[in-house]
Amino acid sequence: MTEAEALENKQQQRKSSNGDVLPESAREDAFDHTYKEKEGPKPPRIIVWKNVILMTLLHIGAFYGVFVVPSASRLTLLWSVLCFLISALGVTAGAHRLWSHRSYKATLPLKIFLGVANSMAFQNDIFEWARDHRVHHKYSETDADPHNAVRGFFFAHIGWLLVRKHPDVIEKGRKLELTDLLADKVVMFQRKYYKLSVLVMCFFIPTIVPWYLWGESLWVAYFVPTLLRYTLVLNATWLVNSAAHMWGNRPYDKNINPRENNFVTFSAIGEGFHNYHHTFPYDYATSEFGCKLNLTTCFIDFMCFLGLAKDRKKVSRDLVLARIQRTGDGSHRSG
Repeated sequence: MTEAEALENKQQQRKSSNGDVLPESAREDAFDHTYKEKEGPKPPRIIVWKNVILMTLLHIGAFYGVFVVPSASRLTLLWSVLCFLISALGVTAGAHRLWSHRSYKATLPLKIFLGVANSMAFQNDIFEWARDHRVHHKYSETDADPHNAVRGFFFAHIGWLLVRKHPDVIEKGRKLELTDLLADKVVMFQRKYYKLSVLVMCFFIPTIVPWYLWGESLWVAYFVPTLLRYTLVLNATWLVNSAAHMWGNRPYDKNINPRENNFVTFSAIGEGFHNYHHTFPYDYATSEFGCKLNLTTCFIDFMCFLGLAKDRKKVSRDLVLARIQRTGDGSHRSG
């Protein structure tokens, strides 16, 4: 074992100054090196035509919404941006960093806000999102990865939602330890009333508010802050699964596919530091650079300042440098 490896192993067992960092063996988001893909022919792809039709209609509606944008008032455009940010935070600060990786702790009011925001994002309920994301980290770029990027950009981006899951994805998802999610009342409440919450938060509220408060037409309100906004949030999230697994540099671990991708970082409000994130999945900031191009990290830090969040898990600088030295591709810059 090299000196860098020894330092890394030692520090992964320590408590950080901001919270407990679990050892790899205790984390469901740690990559499982023992998994082997089954030999023989791959199972056939079974297309889910209902999803194909719905996604096609959604993107047609969003494309039309682009041409409606000039007709929208300034207040409606600002409302659209606000809805984008709220729904994006429901995914990034909520389903991802809080519930999938447990990288910080949130009070009940913050959990409720993030749960509501997650329903506005409409990307499956928190329980299913977090379960699939843990499977993604544990079996990344294998048959057990829900959006395995080895199967190509289209599959990793949206195709995985248009076909039945690979049997290994289902099998491994059932074997995960998910008691933390099952014990979370906000997660279970949202799961129970998910369809109703989506109708209200993703479609009704974004449409009705501009119409009722400042007289925007229902037509514009439906196609801009609702359909167009929803589709943009979906694709920003999907880019993390596709583009950030294909294009960019790998300063922390050159042996894995996830990359640092500035465009994804911007569009997904901080989720594009993906080589760092897959190297250190328990770090609440998903980056060593704090709030730089990372609105989600700024949000979590602000929630801590307000007393609504605490125990942020953070990788030490020494551990980051040790990993860069050991497995990086040589492209690392200090900021």
